[in-house]
This record gives sequence, structure tokens and C-alpha cells, in this order.
Amino acid sequence: MEEDYTRPGWLPRATGYIPAPVKDVLARVAIAIARRSRAEMFRFDGRTYSYFFHPYNLAWKNERTVEIPIVSAMLSEYHGEVLEVGNVLSHYIEVDHDIVDKYEVAPGVVNQDITIFNPGKLYDLIISVSTVEHIGVSERPRNPGKAADAVAHLGSLLAPGGRLVVTIPVGLNEELDGMILRQETPFTELKAMRRVSHRNEWEEIDSGCAWSSGYCGKGYRANAVVICYCDRSVEELA
Repeated sequence: MEEDYTRPGWLPRATGYIPAPVKDVLARVAIAIARRSRAEMFRFDGRTYSYFFHPYNLAWKNERTVEIPIVSAMLSEYHGEVLEVGNVLSHYIEVDHDIVDKYEVAPGVVNQDITIFNPGKLYDLIISVSTVEHIGVSERPRNPGKAADAVAHLGSLLAPGGRLVVTIPVGLNEELDGMILRQETPFTELKAMRRVSHRNEWEEIDSGCAWSSGYCGKGYRANAVVICYCDRSVEELA
């Protein structure tokens, strides 16, 4: 029987039955223990970042611990039009940008299929944290190729000189992984991070070495994350 990676893993599901006050205390204790047992910093693309610790969706135990600091640092450096695909960052940091999420209802979030999203403007930065790989896979009927269509559409929403940044947990959508590996998407650059300890420590690796890492379905967390970039040249649309 094929494992359904679109469902939350056993640990997030189990914590859903714990009363919120108790869950909060347990999370604080777990995070305090994790902070003492783990290195404080990690390196990515020539820069040093602090690991991210947060109780929402067990962020300190999974790939969010590196995704959030990497993407939020990029976000802080842009001052133009920004779009986020998937309502992720607002659960962790203050945000003030456009957000499209087909399913999650929240203030300021546009509930629309990203493949037909037409805002009537272009963006200087488009970001997406562990979301694109669910497009087409978490839908019925299942259409894994739809994720690549979404990426192509996002590329068309970039302003000249704009950048698309998408984090992809390896192994969750193997069809999309294969298309990226075969250079069938508009991504122009790939970088990767890999989990290297049970304490959820990570290191940067060559992106070509990431694809065999597989996905930890039981723990609902990635063993490797590929950070995908698409840059639109300033000459386009001129």
C-alpha cells in the first residue's frame, strides 16, 4: 500500500489530542532541551544562521529549523513587491506581503489555485517554504506534474531582476524531484541542506547529493532540503 505523505505524520497527529496549555509547556521544555544539545549555528551559502526554534508544527524538530532563518533573511533584504506561496512564514514571524494559499483560511491570505493566480502585477521576490511539492499531490485527482506547472507560472510573475526561491523537501514529491534533477523546470540554481544528526543538525551539501536522501514519512520530516532559485534577467519585458 502506498504511503500517503499528504497526511500529517504520527507525531503531529498525536500532539493534536493534547490540551493546548499542556502542549505549550511540553514544547517549551522540549525546545529548551534541544537548544542545549544542539549547535547554535549552521552555515549556508557562505553565511552563518541561528537554528530556528518554535513550537508550531514542531519546527525545531524538522526542516523548518533551517528553512525559516534562510528564507526570512532573504525576505528582510527585499523592499519591493513580495509574494509568498503557502501561508507559512506568518506562523513564525511578522510578515507584510501578499500570500496565496489554496486551502488555509486566514486574514490577508488569498485562497486560490496558484496556477491560475493573476494579481495584475509582477513581484521582485516570490518565496515558498515546503509548499510547492504538495501541489497536485495533495489534490484529488492526483496530478504530480502540476507542481512544475506552478513553478513555471510563478516564474512568469517575476519582475525583471526578480527572484523566485522555493524550498523543496526531498522525496515528498518524487515526480517533481525528477523534473528538477532533469532540468525540466525554470530553476537556474540549486543549493541543498542535509540533516546530519538525530539532534536535527544540518549541513550544506552539493545539490546533486541530496536526491538520494529519501523522506522520513513516519516522522514527517525531510532528510534533505533543496533550495531552488529562479532569476529573471533585467532584459526581459524590456
